[in-house]
Amino acid sequence: MSQEAVERTLGKLLTDESFRERFFGGRRRASQRQGVILMDVTRHQGKTAIVTGAGSGIGRATVLRFAQEGARVVAFDRNQKGLDAFQAELETKGLKADFLRADVTSQDDIQRVVEAAGDQIDILANVAGIMDHFIPLGELDDDTWNRVIAVNLTGVMRLTRAVLPLMQAAGGGAIVTVASKSSHSAGAAGVAYTSSKHGVAGLVKHVAYFYGPEGIRSNAVLPGAVDPRQSGIGATADPRSAWAVQRAQLSWATMGAPAHPDQIAAAVSWLASDEASNINGALISSDGGWSTA
Repeated sequence: MSQEAVERTLGKLLTDESFRERFFGGRRRASQRQGVILMDVTRHQGKTAIVTGAGSGIGRATVLRFAQEGARVVAFDRNQKGLDAFQAELETKGLKADFLRADVTSQDDIQRVVEAAGDQIDILANVAGIMDHFIPLGELDDDTWNRVIAVNLTGVMRLTRAVLPLMQAAGGGAIVTVASKSSHSAGAAGVAYTSSKHGVAGLVKHVAYFYGPEGIRSNAVLPGAVDPRQSGIGATADPRSAWAVQRAQLSWATMGAPAHPDQIAAAVSWLASDEASNINGALISSDGGWSTA
């Protein structure tokens, strides 16, 4: 398959509803039938949550979910325009969050976010992430590798490290990280993204093992495909390697209908809640069964 053919196919998936319907078939309708989201408006009452990647996609859905369920939310993203639009939307719903423009790759910004949250941080939702243009190792450039690892892995490490002392002092907390199907397989992305998400899985388990005895739970949600109109992943999902995409189609053939960000946010919220008090160190797939193939 040529680069042009790959781009045409992915472009149709992004813009052409009838093409998406043919591509995903009945799997989309099945997903919609099963997509009822239940909510507990007092689940996180009195808690403070930090959410990254809040300007779009899963991060945005997670902020909304936490706010609806009673939490005070400190939300940040690099995308000021996305934050402004989201803040206006929350106000129309009678909800609010504390929004900051900040970059998860900046240690100074991370410190500023933690200070804005105050002395009580009950929940951390590491959601921010970028893709890697489906670049395989033999075609990889250092800039792509460094950027993807900085956002997807180092940013998660730094922010988690920053909140740990406050959670330790409080006697507990819940950390939920959005990982990926690529945390345990190789056919859904390029080498930088896949490596970063494998690293995230290890980080999640490390925190669970070493800090679990102090009441700190660390878990991950592993999405598969997320609706490209809603994911917020942006241009980093645009392919640069026709060969890699052609290989990846072997994996995509077993993919179910893409999830809506709300479905992933529901899993994040549950893992962050007291209902999941016995769940620690878990990597929970939310991919419609894609990971079973």
